[in-house]
Amino acid sequence: MSNSLNRRKFITGTAVATIGAISLPQIVSAAFEAEKTPKVTLNANDVIVYQGDSITDWGRNKSETTPNSFGMLGTGYVYQSAAHLLLKHADKNLQIYNRGVGGNKVYQLADRWDADCLAFKPNVLSIMVGVNDYWHTLSGNYKGTIETYRTDYKKLLDRTKQALPNVKLIIGEPFAIKDVKAVTDKWYPAFDEYRQAAREIATQYDAIFLPYQKLFDEALKVAPGTYWTNDGVHPSVAGAALMAKAWLKAVKS
Repeated sequence: MSNSLNRRKFITGTAVATIGAISLPQIVSAAFEAEKTPKVTLNANDVIVYQGDSITDWGRNKSETTPNSFGMLGTGYVYQSAAHLLLKHADKNLQIYNRGVGGNKVYQLADRWDADCLAFKPNVLSIMVGVNDYWHTLSGNYKGTIETYRTDYKKLLDRTKQALPNVKLIIGEPFAIKDVKAVTDKWYPAFDEYRQAAREIATQYDAIFLPYQKLFDEALKVAPGTYWTNDGVHPSVAGAALMAKAWLKAVKS
């Protein structure tokens, strides 16, 4: 074997070892260090609904109606976290649905909320939305503002709480990884307002808040942004695994 090939193998092996040296639980723990995160207790026959945009959707079969199925769950963080829940809580008969739709902003969630959320009568509702509410303004095709986002989100949760007063809410923070394709300096500081709004709304509605931006910021200490995301917004396989690990942090084991 040539010296150059040996060197390449050494460098590759070192990079893999570096990634492996800090485990997913350690990254997640660091992200949650400043959070006082309560935990959801799952009960027998609970219905869990994941809602959001393409980050949640992630290739699900929209004609699939069977809970807990590959087609229903897609291939992203929803699938990975749901698989863990179904394995760990096999005795609880959980019913898990992914109803994310690519490209959605909050008002588009509202347009389909009765059929795609309330009709399932979820005991646990996870919402991850906000990146499109900002991103789509950059093209000039959407005129929403941070106030639009905040107002629409609160109206959606008011409506949800009225129909499902005992629902347990989990709100995911909108996140972006700078300098990876779509995400440039142009995003800041405006996008940070959407992150802050999501946090404030989670507090106001007694929802568990998942600090996804901090999560990926911690992950960048281990591997570059292109390892965790495809375009600065949509997670890679590793990024989806990271999100799933963080989501599961909200559930009592």
